[in-house]
Amino acid sequence: MTRLLTCVFLVSASAIGYEILLMRILSIVQWHHFAWMIISLALLGYGISGTVIALGRKRLETRFEKAVALAALLQSVSMILCLALAQRVPFNALEVLWDPFQFLYLAELYLLFMPPFCFAALCIGLSFTARPRLAGRIYFADLLGAGLGAAVVIGMLFLLQPQRAVLGLAVMPLAASILSRPPQPGRRSRALVLAQSAWLLALLYALPQDRIGLRISEFKGLSQALEVVDARVVTERSGPLGLLTVVDSPRVPFRHAPGLSLQTRRMPPDQLAVFTDGDGMSMINRVSGDPAELAFLEDVTAALPYRLLERPRVLVLGAGAGSDVLLALHNGAARVEAVELNAQMIDLVQGEFAAYSGNLYEHERVSVAAGEARGYVLRHDARFDLVQLSLLDSFAASGAGVQALGESYLYTVEAMVQFMRRLEPGGLLAITRWLKLPPRDSLKLAGTLIEAMRRMGVADPGARLMAVRNWNTVTYLAKNGEFDRREVATLRAFARERSFDTAWYPAMPAAEANRYNRLDRPWLHEGIVALLGPGAEDYRKEYKFHISPATDDRPYFFDFFTWRALPELLELRRRGGAGLLEWGYLVLLATLAQAAAAGFLLILLPLLFARRNWPERTGGRMGSYFFLLGLAFLFVEMAFIQKFILFLSHPLYSVAVVLAGFLCFAGLGSASSGRVARALGPGVERAAVAAVTGIIAIVALYLWLLPLLFDHLGGLGDAARVMISLALIAPLAFCMGMPFPLGLQQLAGRAEGFIPWAWGLNGFASVLSAALATLLAIGLGFTVVLLLALLFYALAAIVFALPLRQANRP
Repeated sequence: MTRLLTCVFLVSASAIGYEILLMRILSIVQWHHFAWMIISLALLGYGISGTVIALGRKRLETRFEKAVALAALLQSVSMILCLALAQRVPFNALEVLWDPFQFLYLAELYLLFMPPFCFAALCIGLSFTARPRLAGRIYFADLLGAGLGAAVVIGMLFLLQPQRAVLGLAVMPLAASILSRPPQPGRRSRALVLAQSAWLLALLYALPQDRIGLRISEFKGLSQALEVVDARVVTERSGPLGLLTVVDSPRVPFRHAPGLSLQTRRMPPDQLAVFTDGDGMSMINRVSGDPAELAFLEDVTAALPYRLLERPRVLVLGAGAGSDVLLALHNGAARVEAVELNAQMIDLVQGEFAAYSGNLYEHERVSVAAGEARGYVLRHDARFDLVQLSLLDSFAASGAGVQALGESYLYTVEAMVQFMRRLEPGGLLAITRWLKLPPRDSLKLAGTLIEAMRRMGVADPGARLMAVRNWNTVTYLAKNGEFDRREVATLRAFARERSFDTAWYPAMPAAEANRYNRLDRPWLHEGIVALLGPGAEDYRKEYKFHISPATDDRPYFFDFFTWRALPELLELRRRGGAGLLEWGYLVLLATLAQAAAAGFLLILLPLLFARRNWPERTGGRMGSYFFLLGLAFLFVEMAFIQKFILFLSHPLYSVAVVLAGFLCFAGLGSASSGRVARALGPGVERAAVAAVTGIIAIVALYLWLLPLLFDHLGGLGDAARVMISLALIAPLAFCMGMPFPLGLQQLAGRAEGFIPWAWGLNGFASVLSAALATLLAIGLGFTVVLLLALLFYALAAIVFALPLRQANRP
């Protein structure tokens, strides 16, 4: 039994580790918002394994040890092979707008990444089927291994690049295969031993670690930068928070200065570009000590607050490689506190490129800290004259909809309230965004700032708001107080001298809105006027894009998709307007449809041909039970992953900690389910109802409690926040770990033939729920997702309480 549980532990740990590793890899080659796709396809593999077991149960059970050993070996091999093959699939997310074959490539990726999870689930599902009376212990080993695997892979990413870490993970199922092989000699056993030995030698010696290359999307900034003659990669740093790539382009200099006036005669100095996961370009400017070389920093839209403030104390959120810190210093800031999420970015500027940057992060007026912006604001009570939110995403990514599925807690109403509460009287919050036409995020940001001020009790938000734009950026200023005539005059002079357009200031006449960088109509000014007026809600409903303010419950700031505008936008696409389509939402719908089709074809349809030897009405009752559990468990898990991004600072950390917490503590709940059932007996129905009651009560409590805790505890250190997260997850996950093994225990001895079906139906529901939960979160919010999960759990408990007849013995 110990060997079996160890095998399940290793297989599960490697599967979850591989899942998180794929999220990291897809963040680099595409964008991190494909995480839900990885979770969905992983569970597709789990569902297919149930179908395979149902169709070949008798044959597999008689060769149980060999089957498990072979499946674990194939899992190890497919982890390497499928990743290498996936790099050759020409999928490009941005081309789905005009190339329907991209959906076929997406499906190809979906199916290519699935086999490792299918083989892993085959090991685990076969263990449930062949040893049903050990279901609680097997489920415990499965979940505990998965939880620890999620934590281990994060540690590996601190030491190894993702494509190299996969080799280490592949050793775990190989070890499980060796443990599981039958001890008795035989021709087939010798062949298995030979295959295991050959693969071990391949992992250690025959597979160079650089063979699994990463094919970064050609639409990402790094790929485009390296197309320039003589452009080269200077250095790379890899970690869980991103792959940092420093690029030099001596032949064609970068000259990157968002918001730079077309009237200026002052050009940026030499620059090195730093790309995070192949995109999100940040610049290291060469600083020689000559102020004239940095004079261009006076002619960008983001310089406006420095014309209104004298020697301000500045907080820069999202400092990157330091461009906004340099902006503040050059424009007379008395003190600059800079916050950057990725400590490796700080190390680059302070270490290898310290001399190049003029020792920017060691400057006497600069202090820099590694941390998440909102957590830093909560952790420190200091007030500032200027809080500046840096522009770190690329124009290409922003304009193409690649961020539509990505949560951003920097641009929610709650975030704006927190930032403005750190302002001194008369202080300014300054935010610069790319200008897309027709306006999308620029109008959404205006509405978010207006709503935040109203929540703070400001009666007239328009009196505290300013906006200036050029041809590609817009800078907003929100003041802790009302702007006076002198400040308005300064704004107008600043804009006039640089041929910038004012988009809003108090009592601004409409005639000033569209003078220099002329548009077909003054979109931004008209929008701000409408959002400040009594008809703001009607304006948002009628606008072609979704511009309602983002909140912490729906933090999808970059989601602008509306069904109402889709027919018109599709028509414009044929005339060259593809950039107006928000493709992310459409890819999500396509993935959900593909998941449903693949699940039906590969899980449900084959199950129809499996032998059925269970009592009447078992299929409908227990099938519904395990299907509802699959929906509910993933709905809760997905919602918590998204909600804890705010608390844990980064999507990958949230995935790792939440998965580890849910799986480990659910494993403990599974291991305890038998004792709980005996204590509440007779039967297991009372234990299942008690577990579901606990789930409903805890989730209902957390809907109210979590926002308060995140506000009060978000400023703690990383280790403390991880421990608090695990403590919050523990009681809920413990209860969530019980219903599944309790269902298997009820099937054992009375309807054992249905166990593979239960495994397959649970997997099919999980396949759907990963993408469906994301879709619902974007449209309705995390609260609705959690409430639906509670409904599914309640229905499952009701179904489970119905009597199950004894199986008819042949």
